Amino acid sequence: GFPMVTTKKLHLKSIVYELLWFLKGDTNTKYLTENGVRIWNEWADENGDLGPVYGTQWVNWPRYEMLPDTESGPLYKKMEQGVDQVSLLIESLQKSPGSRRHIIEGWNVAELDQMALPPCHKTYQFYVADGKLSGLLYQRSCDLGLGFAFNVFSASLLIKMIAQQCGLEAGE
Repeated sequence: GFPMVTTKKLHLKSIVYELLWFLKGDTNTKYLTENGVRIWNEWADENGDLGPVYGTQWVNWPRYEMLPDTESGPLYKKMEQGVDQVSLLIESLQKSPGSRRHIIEGWNVAELDQMALPPCHKTYQFYVADGKLSGLLYQRSCDLGLGFAFNVFSASLLIKMIAQQCGLEAGE
């Protein structure tokens, strides 16, 4: 089952599509609105862009390569393909399930000023015990009346999805 920590009806469609949107690495509201989800529209620009929000950080965390030294020192160029934290997490869970380094991070200080909305649910840490995958969610900010139940359900769904990919049961 899933934790339902509210007496209000949760819009499950929004939770599922938003999580899939994050996992796709998307940061434009087009996919969401095509699927009837409008929860990000108020922060998007006229083209539906939100900057490097969750999707970018989760599956394309920026990497830089150092270019040859110049008179003023080394220069850095942003690489086209960044770090896919989700793929690395799954690989790490499969290879070293006992590690305490199973983390997805959304708080990229270097890009906060480019994000339409800085991450609220910012850090996910996972651990395996007795063949079950459990997780811990850290939020920097939360609308207790609406956002908390939404984010807890989303985190629970993420645990179930990752557990399935790793051949584990979902824990807490």
